Amino acid sequence: MIGSTGILVALIVLTIVLAAMFLVRPSIHAGAMGKILTFVGLCVLPALCLGTGMSTHMQRSEQTKFCISCHSMEDYGKSLYVDNPKYLPAQHFQNHRVPADMACYSCHTDYTIYGTLKDKIQGIKRIYLQYASTPPKIIHIHDGYNNLQCLHCHADARSFEENPVHIAMMDSLKTNQMSCISSGCHDMVHNVAQLGNVKLWRLGQ
Repeated sequence: MIGSTGILVALIVLTIVLAAMFLVRPSIHAGAMGKILTFVGLCVLPALCLGTGMSTHMQRSEQTKFCISCHSMEDYGKSLYVDNPKYLPAQHFQNHRVPADMACYSCHTDYTIYGTLKDKIQGIKRIYLQYASTPPKIIHIHDGYNNLQCLHCHADARSFEENPVHIAMMDSLKTNQMSCISSGCHDMVHNVAQLGNVKLWRLGQ
């Protein structure tokens, strides 16, 4: 089965072939069929290439390996392998509470390229820092982490809904007045500054 990348490559090659034909044999434009072929080669195929390219990129950007491909995100990728049950992302990743190949996207969909316009602007700033400036050593989420990302999976889950601690503050959690990662709650997140002092787990070891 041909994937979206294969389709994109085929569309690009076909577009280039048709464009070359138009340059080598301008007479091909003559007649109704020639005009239709020209329209397809210069308008329809480039539009399909753009649409397929965007779709392919969107699918690729959901992958964990894409997220941690930037140098500044490498330590965040390593933190997914911390051998400590207190590390929230590591436990979600290692126990497949989120899809391992989409771990970052599963927990951070609010400010990725799929988020709001304001969040997309933050993403563009991070790309600028990556390639044209110096990224910060510790990356902070603009406006903090939204509980909706946790509740997307945990809301209505029995273990969450029947937990006495959660019950006592449920309204505050669901309205984001109290963060799930508040001190004393699930506050051990990536903690990349301590990576050199912790044991890492690897599948198969």
